[in-house]
Amino acid sequence: MFAKEYDVIVVGGGHAGAEAAAAAANMGSSTLLVTMNLQTIGQMSCNPAMGGIAKGQIVREIDALGGYSGIITDRSAIQFKMLNKSKGPAMWSPRAQSDRMRFAEEWRLALEQTANLDFYQDMVSSILVKGDRIAGVRTSLGLDIMARSVILTNGTFLNGLIHIGNKQFGGGRAGERAATGITEQLTDLGFDSGRMKTGTPPRVDGRTLDYEGMIPQPGDENPERFSYLETKVLKKQRDCHMTHTSAEVHDLLREGFDRSPMFNGRIKSIGPRYCPSIEDKIHRFADKDSHQIFVEPEGWNTVEVYVNGFSTSLPEDIQFKALRSVKGFEQVKLFRPGYAIEYDYFPPTQLKHTLETKIISGLYFAGQINGTTGYEEAASQGLMAGINAHLKLEDKEPFVLRRDQAYIGVLIDDLITKGTEEPYRMFTSRAEYRTLLRQDNADLRLTPIGHALGLASDERMKRMEAKEAESKEFIDFFSKTSYEPQQVNAILERLNSAPVKQADKMVKVFSRPKVTMAHMMELPEVKAYVEKRDLDREVMEQAEIQVKYSGYIAKEKNNADKLQRLEGIKIPDNFDYDKLKSLSTEARQKLSTIRPATISQASRISGVSPSDISVLLVYMGR
Repeated sequence: MFAKEYDVIVVGGGHAGAEAAAAAANMGSSTLLVTMNLQTIGQMSCNPAMGGIAKGQIVREIDALGGYSGIITDRSAIQFKMLNKSKGPAMWSPRAQSDRMRFAEEWRLALEQTANLDFYQDMVSSILVKGDRIAGVRTSLGLDIMARSVILTNGTFLNGLIHIGNKQFGGGRAGERAATGITEQLTDLGFDSGRMKTGTPPRVDGRTLDYEGMIPQPGDENPERFSYLETKVLKKQRDCHMTHTSAEVHDLLREGFDRSPMFNGRIKSIGPRYCPSIEDKIHRFADKDSHQIFVEPEGWNTVEVYVNGFSTSLPEDIQFKALRSVKGFEQVKLFRPGYAIEYDYFPPTQLKHTLETKIISGLYFAGQINGTTGYEEAASQGLMAGINAHLKLEDKEPFVLRRDQAYIGVLIDDLITKGTEEPYRMFTSRAEYRTLLRQDNADLRLTPIGHALGLASDERMKRMEAKEAESKEFIDFFSKTSYEPQQVNAILERLNSAPVKQADKMVKVFSRPKVTMAHMMELPEVKAYVEKRDLDREVMEQAEIQVKYSGYIAKEKNNADKLQRLEGIKIPDNFDYDKLKSLSTEARQKLSTIRPATISQASRISGVSPSDISVLLVYMGR
């Protein structure tokens, strides 16, 4: 059945696995995607949505590089929102509610149309290793499939254990069995492993909800899209709704705390800090009488509804009773209860920045196996692992994004240099250069790189180059064109902004905090320029951001350039830190374990102090 040796085998068909398989195959590697169930490729295990704070930036970055997540999201979206619009553009974050079934279907169809990609349904029970190199995988049916590289994207399936009250049973997701054998083999090979926990809310019958008692949460009036390609913009959208828990709901939930696996010791692993269960919220925020509940439709036509904010592992009878006390849920019927799941992960400090393991050459980890949480974080790691697996087979330079280049770079650098003992989630606050890493400029930052790799198409490159050129020309227009004081003062007076006394360049007025592009469009010269060139929203938005935030952007770029000098100072792979007695004991231990590639990476390792970095710089002759 599998006479040939594959270039890349991807284990797992979730968000990480799907992006990894697409990337490796599109770059030219013969690729096999092995998954336990071909019907659940691209499955949204939890929330039927993509994007959000910082996560939306990651999806835009995946798209700019030539990945599929943005396109799939646009094809299956039922609502689009740009979050944080009241804040600066570094905080703007796109989010789309998806049709769960269509999302998975679109992923399956996109992968089937990808050249060089084969599929096989089976559970991978172990990897095949020759010396310190990967050789392939062995399935539960006893098939040995040979490969030059393997990417493990097992999600929550490694020894997965599902908890509902006092009940517990093996599973990687509701209705699907756990994957066994891989963890035990990897630990025998010298890998460290740990356990993590996540959870999901109950799903309910939307026909039994009273939406009149809830607050509508519509999408944006002028919805955008995730992909930088010409995907369809939503013409109609489905509303989400918001309701709240109450003191009565909390009391009903507390009745089940003695049977809660979180409180009775059955669950010993750490769950996601920023997505706590409802019982955890009640326990941690005992002074609060209510918490928000977001009622999210699962698709265009299905009646199934996702109860966001009500993640729980309490007994099903307690879940049901408490939900019926939530406003709008008085007659609710459950499709299935919420549950918690424990699973194995491998601390990511055991990886290189390419996501290749340090112990086994040609073996890569991506997604929740690395301790992350979220579709977007997983998808970005899959993309990077797929790219690097292909590049290594071609004897080409590895692909590593810097922290000032992409949120993906921040994510992977955090994982490799700091590790994580709880499910890692991306936030804008984790990026020190977030003014550079905006959602609006991911194409300008990354499409040239994706195009050079052979992932981003010529069409993407042309669109990016046109956007860049038109934005620069528009900014140049504002810098060279003067305004009439009378016209400008009419606008400034409405904004309670100080009037101008004489004519000057438009960029001076445009730079004022209260003045927007809409205001500038009231000036005849600006309106005529836009209409003559038929400028689109992206170009106008890009020009406005560059004009208004040029000082901040320049300052951040300068800081990034300073740090980049340390990235240029390489540390030899086999460097013996024990011979540097001036290093602190903790620094020697951490540096020997993580083995950073550059001085800059070493400086970000927890426990490595500035004085330790000085010692390294002196030794390196700097």
